[in-house]
Amino acid sequence: MAKKQTNTTSIGFEETIWRAADKLRGNLDAAEYKSVVLGLIFLKFISDRFEAKFAELSADKYADPEDKDEYAAESIFFVPQKARWSVISEAAHTPEIGKVIDSALDAIEDENLSLKGVLPGNYARPELDKRRLGDVVDLFSNIKMLASGDEKDLLGRVYEYCLQKFASQEGKNAGEFYTPSCIVRTIVEVIQPYEGRVYDPCCGSGGMFVQSAKFLQNHQKSLTGISIYGQELNSTTWKMARMNVAIRGLEANLGTSYADTFFDDQHPLLKADFVMANPPFNLSDWGADKLQQDKRWAFGLPPAGNANFAWMQHMIHHLSPIGRIGLVLANGALSSQTGGEGQIRQRIVEADLVEGIVALPSQLFYSTGIPVSLWFLSRDKAQTGKTLFIDARNMGEMVTRAVRELNEADILKIASTFDQFRAGTLEDEKGFCAVRSIEDIAAQDFILTPGRYVGIAEQEEDGEPFAEKMQRLTSELSSLFAESHRLEEEIRKQLGSIGFEME
Repeated sequence: MAKKQTNTTSIGFEETIWRAADKLRGNLDAAEYKSVVLGLIFLKFISDRFEAKFAELSADKYADPEDKDEYAAESIFFVPQKARWSVISEAAHTPEIGKVIDSALDAIEDENLSLKGVLPGNYARPELDKRRLGDVVDLFSNIKMLASGDEKDLLGRVYEYCLQKFASQEGKNAGEFYTPSCIVRTIVEVIQPYEGRVYDPCCGSGGMFVQSAKFLQNHQKSLTGISIYGQELNSTTWKMARMNVAIRGLEANLGTSYADTFFDDQHPLLKADFVMANPPFNLSDWGADKLQQDKRWAFGLPPAGNANFAWMQHMIHHLSPIGRIGLVLANGALSSQTGGEGQIRQRIVEADLVEGIVALPSQLFYSTGIPVSLWFLSRDKAQTGKTLFIDARNMGEMVTRAVRELNEADILKIASTFDQFRAGTLEDEKGFCAVRSIEDIAAQDFILTPGRYVGIAEQEEDGEPFAEKMQRLTSELSSLFAESHRLEEEIRKQLGSIGFEME
């Protein structure tokens, strides 16, 4: 869990931003409030990037700081005069601050067609407290003065931190836009998207893409090595994703609009090298009756009452010949036999696509208590005919009374176990991991629950001979009975002295 530090660019600063922004809530519902806060962060981000480039061009007598092409060449959004942060900052404590921000957002969309219809608006609404809005604008105005590092990284962290806080507040309604970062990190560390096409068909707020970028940075790899593709059905969440990737400096093709992945595939010809996703759990009424002849169902028609294997087959359909998939599914997908799911799972196993299954601990999600697992599939397995099973249900630590997180050591242990498996050096560890063949899985009726394969962890031997242990335990038990009898007699005597008798 994030810890406070004294450095203003530490997580403590993100928390300061959050607390200030939290004062804006007032009478706004969660979705509106979320747009207000994240929209301000995004507006400050693009303004800072623009102003830095503007200052650079202004210092060059041969350059024109108002030439849009100068900014487009470096993927910087052009910010017209009335939308610049200096204008917004000057109006912070006037009754018109809401109108000034709305006007700025409209002007930015007019100048940058890729942002058309993406940015939030209606900051002038009466229920949004203008005094508090001005206070938050002041706080954002001071970010540059306080930050000693990369401005893009700072604002990106603030954006991510706020997403997490919104998820914790919204509870069960948060799942559609936020996957806990520890789960995303685990997927990314296992499938290792160093270079190629990265795809998320239900991308939410874009967390998979952000963690992929962090993975590359941590391994000193260039972001230019990956191409990002995504799709999202919810319009508000799709806009959040657009802002989230932009604030990280990532170029992403998230489709021409928000759309249903099953009925309006925004990337029909894509063959991705890495697919990462957290699809809606056990989605019913997803439209199976209208898609019965769809070419994506190569392993069988998914049941109308549950889209788990529709999502998985959609991803397999979009997988390149060397592609890997990492996805989150409810545990029911590991063993369900209803609606033909057992046959679909069997065919996917027999096609040697399942590289590994990880059973996750409970309470990782803000949005649901449903137990889940990670599925890792590959068209180019290092260990053909074999599948790795990991039982990670005892991993993680409680960070609140209701939420658990996998820590750094947990994530690296899971990733390292996959590395060893791929290298052919992994040995089974009872209670944690096991490697099994397709024949072994067939003997279990193609049920993929890790506990069936890893068994129970061996108890550590204490070195005491069995006969001596039994003698000691018998003696201790006798002593307990004797003490219990003594206490009972003592109570009888005390009750008798005051005229009561025990039956």
